[in-house]
Amino acid sequence: MRAVIYETFGGPEVLEVRDVPEPHAGPGEVRVRVTVAGLNPMDWGIAARPELAAQFGIAVPAGFGYDFAGVVDEVDGGVTGFAVGDRVYGGALGRAAADFVVLETPGGATEALWHTPEGISDQLAATLPVAGMTAAAAVAAIDLRPGDTVLVGGAAGGVGVLVVQLAKLAGARVIGTAGASTFEFLRQFGAEPVAYGPGLADRVRTLAPGGVTAATDLFGTETAETALALGVPPERICTIAAGPNPPGGVRATGGFDASPDAQQGITAAILAGGITVPIAATFPIEQIRDAVTLQAGRHVHGKVVVTL
Repeated sequence: MRAVIYETFGGPEVLEVRDVPEPHAGPGEVRVRVTVAGLNPMDWGIAARPELAAQFGIAVPAGFGYDFAGVVDEVDGGVTGFAVGDRVYGGALGRAAADFVVLETPGGATEALWHTPEGISDQLAATLPVAGMTAAAAVAAIDLRPGDTVLVGGAAGGVGVLVVQLAKLAGARVIGTAGASTFEFLRQFGAEPVAYGPGLADRVRTLAPGGVTAATDLFGTETAETALALGVPPERICTIAAGPNPPGGVRATGGFDASPDAQQGITAAILAGGITVPIAATFPIEQIRDAVTLQAGRHVHGKVVVTL
């Protein structure tokens, strides 16, 4: 089968599409024929940074990617809940960008598998595992409620557009940090854009003279620090990319904190028209380097997916 492999850590240039032995389902496992793999910042971060890869237990040579969607094509006799022919999506750390992935059921610490609802395409489903769980965790961590004004840092990213829409569904007013070229993109999701960078607190005060009541920082620490300066209580601020010890006692969170039914809630909202997931670009697996280069540039509006 085809799989994306890298033998040394580095940029997109280290990624290669290779023929590797085809895996098969063993006891308690299912095999999925992958049709689409979705890209996330953590994918190229792991491939580029040995110290980050080590945190996830990954050593070279390694496979690539986490998010995928496809069809179950092998099932061990002891598995329940999944059958050959089921459309599924999920995560397989360091293995998703391949023709086949084999997963335990129920999923292990680095795996996840859900049934793909009717009305959700494989392309769309492949964007949801990391971004959906992370967005749900971020919104839950700051306990959004009707009447809140929430500041979202990195609002135009793959997680950000989901956070914006989940916050709107919760009844909050959303102010999202972004580059000026992204303002119109953000407005279509109901966010009020504000430029990141020096002077952010003053710009937010101008937009929201009545104050900000909650914040989530999806990029670093600038938004979290700004929210603290604006008087937001630390318990109503969270970060997803500031490490385990974010500034000022605010909460670090991520997809691992999401509730077990978070994905079902997001797919239900998509089917009901409350959430839209923009897919910015689609590449065949043979163009994985181009896909990762685009995604790693952090200026793409929406998700990048790879077809197999």
